[in-house]
Amino acid sequence: MADPNDHNALNVALYGRGGKRWSMTERGARHCAREADCFTIGPSQLQWDGRHLTIHIDEIGVPLPRRIRGTVRVTPDRLFGFSTPLDADGRHHWGPIAPSARVEVELQQPAQRWHGHAYLDSNEGEEPVARGFREWDWSRCQLADGSTAVLYDVEPGQAGGRLLALRFGPDGSVKPFDAPPQRKLAHTAWRLPRRMRSDSPVSVLQQLEDTPFYQRAVLQSHLLGEKVTSFHETLNVPRLVSPVVQAMLPWRMPRRG
Repeated sequence: MADPNDHNALNVALYGRGGKRWSMTERGARHCAREADCFTIGPSQLQWDGRHLTIHIDEIGVPLPRRIRGTVRVTPDRLFGFSTPLDADGRHHWGPIAPSARVEVELQQPAQRWHGHAYLDSNEGEEPVARGFREWDWSRCQLADGSTAVLYDVEPGQAGGRLLALRFGPDGSVKPFDAPPQRKLAHTAWRLPRRMRSDSPVSVLQQLEDTPFYQRAVLQSHLLGEKVTSFHETLNVPRLVSPVVQAMLPWRMPRRG
């Protein structure tokens, strides 16, 4: 089995003014170092000081070799220790570290500086994702009271699928809620099917990523009696592991050492 310490990458995706930039360079163990409060991945580094997670970025984007350099500081409103299995065998877990946080972005290349709301979570698995799943839809949104609602629709519409509908409160509470009906969205340009749970029709405000196996978008819908803006993603695992996509991955995720 492959050593996960030999497959590390910092994924950076920028959208908006100045065009799109992407970096996800994989680096081997000899280019990385891990300590209790610091994780170094090649020229980039993540540091935790007990209050802030500071990400020092120094990467080269693909497919155009444009540099991404600067810092991102994430300040959690509150840390959560919640974790739950995503599959029946309990080999894959998900949990939000900071479902609500503040982010400050200061980049020198490209020149960008802004701040806003942030979210930080963790996915962990004891086996490759292809052994546990075929597809999922996931979304999160901030509600009027400051809580964060997450919908995790694993194997949507299939026997044995799992639906997580959880509300993470600013007081540290974790409460399930009744998820609204599933609504199908228009296929992406790559013909990727996707779904969203909402009390009313869903509209796509911005398509951020559109690949053969994965899509990321900003949606507008209704949840828990509120009109919300959600960050949404869909993953199709059979497409991810197909020979054609696997042959394309080094183009999006080159390896250094």
